[in-house]
Amino acid sequence: MARKSGASLSEYEVARQEKIAKNQALLQQLQLDAHQAGLGPKAAKKTSSSTAGQKRKREVKKEVKEDFGPRRTSSRLKGIVADSEVARVKEEKEAEAFVEQQRAKRMRVSDDIDLVNAVTNGRTWNRAGNWLTAVGPANPGERTFDEQDIKDTTDKELRELRERMSGLELWEGAEPSRIKITPERIYSLGFHPTKDKALVFAGDKLGSLGLFDASQTSPEKVKQEADDADEDGDVDEDSEPAITTFKIHTRTISAFQFAPSDHNALYSASYDSSIRKLDLAQGKAVEVYAPEDRSADEPISGVEISHADPQTLHFATLNGAFGIKDMRMPAHQVSTLFQLSEKKIGGFSLHPAHPHLVATASLDRTLRLFDLRKISGKGENRMPLCLGEHTSKLSVSHAAFNAAGQVATASYDDTIKIHDFSSLASSSTPIKPATLGDDFMNPATIIPHNNQTGRWVTILRAQWQMNPQDGIQRFAIGNMNRFVDLYTSKGEQLAQLGGEGITAVPAVARFHDSMDWVAAGTASGKLCLWQ
Repeated sequence: MARKSGASLSEYEVARQEKIAKNQALLQQLQLDAHQAGLGPKAAKKTSSSTAGQKRKREVKKEVKEDFGPRRTSSRLKGIVADSEVARVKEEKEAEAFVEQQRAKRMRVSDDIDLVNAVTNGRTWNRAGNWLTAVGPANPGERTFDEQDIKDTTDKELRELRERMSGLELWEGAEPSRIKITPERIYSLGFHPTKDKALVFAGDKLGSLGLFDASQTSPEKVKQEADDADEDGDVDEDSEPAITTFKIHTRTISAFQFAPSDHNALYSASYDSSIRKLDLAQGKAVEVYAPEDRSADEPISGVEISHADPQTLHFATLNGAFGIKDMRMPAHQVSTLFQLSEKKIGGFSLHPAHPHLVATASLDRTLRLFDLRKISGKGENRMPLCLGEHTSKLSVSHAAFNAAGQVATASYDDTIKIHDFSSLASSSTPIKPATLGDDFMNPATIIPHNNQTGRWVTILRAQWQMNPQDGIQRFAIGNMNRFVDLYTSKGEQLAQLGGEGITAVPAVARFHDSMDWVAAGTASGKLCLWQ
């Protein structure tokens, strides 16, 4: 029997070994028989080392669908009986129209191509705001008007004015980054009419009204406090800018104005559909207008009171309405309400000396001029007389009258347009539009200006100095390069105000009514003040 290393095996182990040997012999015989019958596994093909492990990629053929004819439409839904003469004529017309459309697409263009006013992908490229002009994208810190422009001025009076305006300097009491006049983004801003000191008011996105008093923290006081600083080098808290904040609305304060006859009364308009009167002496804000229905959404975009009638309030809404309210009436009642536009009115302005003339700027790209002395129509169709309109390439953000009867508008077509309506002041009766001429609404001056504020910067608006001491009409407007631009009514740039510590676009810019003070607010609620 079988043995291993000279040692004898048990009968059980001998039987097991014999069974294993028989099974292995049987398995070898079966594999041999299967191979001879062609049933065994095929040998793997040899592959080169360069292609081993690589998978063949199938070429994906893109199917190009060609449109060989007009799209089919349902004749049944249109009430056309199948196989009728009407259906046959319909099919022939559709086929002819398709052939003509394809022929027109392939036709060569022989005329000159106007790239300036071309429309590409729904966007209009215009002469004042595209890559073909000097108006380019925002570049923070880059000046487009500097000392060299002043030196090159040949007109003596203009040069003196430019030197004076460019000589305005940032308030020295604190850097703009420390003057946080409102908690949120500034939407409206202005000076108190007083000439004794600079009192700046600002309305923000969430209905807060901030007040900054420049006289409370003078440069001399700051210097003295710095000299008396604590041992650790910290300045006392008293050196912080004097800022007071009032929460008078629940939504954006879009505009405000001081009452012509009472400088302690400030009227504010808000997107919460209300107008409030803030009594600065008593510290109380009362509602003077709001819809009777509290759930009504009528965001108010502007408010004005004329010097001729201090009891009458004028306002505009984002729904395109223009209202006139007698403040002696209950708060929810208005004297007159006109639907002047199908889209929102971003801003409006009354002629300072002739408040029956109203200029409106709308999202429908138009500047319109109305005469409130003549009203026509009945019910909801009642409308004041429209003297004319001017259409821009893109929406018009705001319209502002100055004391001379000129209107400045800022538009998203990257232009500031100045319209001259001074000739209308002499008319004591309603004006007939037919007598004004075809070019009456055309702008007298067009200033290229980057107005592409985007989503996070408040819309740029041209705001006049209402009572300049030297009689030269001028306005201020924010600059996307983090400056404030000053211009005359002739389109001549006077200055580009800037300074250290301005870290955002001072988008909301205003002159003091008579003093050469300029204030501007940013999206972070910070204030810049030049004096």
